[in-house]
Amino acid sequence: MFDNVKIVYHQGKQFIPDVTTAKVPGIFRGRPVISTEKVNEQQLVELCPVEAISASPVSIDLGKCTFCGECARRFPNKIKFTTDYKISTNERGRLIVKESDDNPIEVNPETVRDEIHRLFGRSLKLRQVCAGGDNSCEMELNAANNVQFDMSRFGIDFVASPRHADGIVITGPITENMAKSVQICYDAIPEPKIIVLVGTDAISGGILGSSPAIDRSFLDKYSVDLYIPGNPAHPLTIINGLLDLTRKQKAGK
Repeated sequence: MFDNVKIVYHQGKQFIPDVTTAKVPGIFRGRPVISTEKVNEQQLVELCPVEAISASPVSIDLGKCTFCGECARRFPNKIKFTTDYKISTNERGRLIVKESDDNPIEVNPETVRDEIHRLFGRSLKLRQVCAGGDNSCEMELNAANNVQFDMSRFGIDFVASPRHADGIVITGPITENMAKSVQICYDAIPEPKIIVLVGTDAISGGILGSSPAIDRSFLDKYSVDLYIPGNPAHPLTIINGLLDLTRKQKAGK
């Protein structure tokens, strides 16, 4: 018993009482901030292997970014990664962080479909499909419902059958071998339904985006309801993104 008490003393409470205000360690890379300092923009752009960085002005696309941090190491006065994990949004363009822009990345409640708030605000059941992922985002999705984060307390759960789901959560770049499976799963979910992309690979294809083994035609046919960036996405990013999508009310409501 004494050993257990020592463990609790050193580790603190494992359960997170409020996932909307929880802090993460300083080593965590969240939303980047880009200063106005002048640098060799060509070198900065060429540094990124996934072409997430653009010039004039300098910007970082978090839908492509692998959060490797190399840009911040090479240009520490230009780019800094904060510990802000609330970086999920329902609009793809909001994932592009521009020079001198220190605004938070948020879900825009004005463009969220009305039925999402009306039907999924208190209960949301999701079917997750690993479409060629490396299991990193998949493990973080599992972690979102462990004793620390306890996503189920908000009525958000993963289910085994798409016929019992309200939406599909896609991880991985969507390989040719998984493209049909993603479509079958989506078709089996009853209307209305949502599409959630978790992780850099799902949002843009990541480092495999230009591979001939990738088939992302599914995403050309439907609107995505939530983008959750990260490589992998943090459980706090996942939970807060889903909560904002389903519970953040429009102005005047």
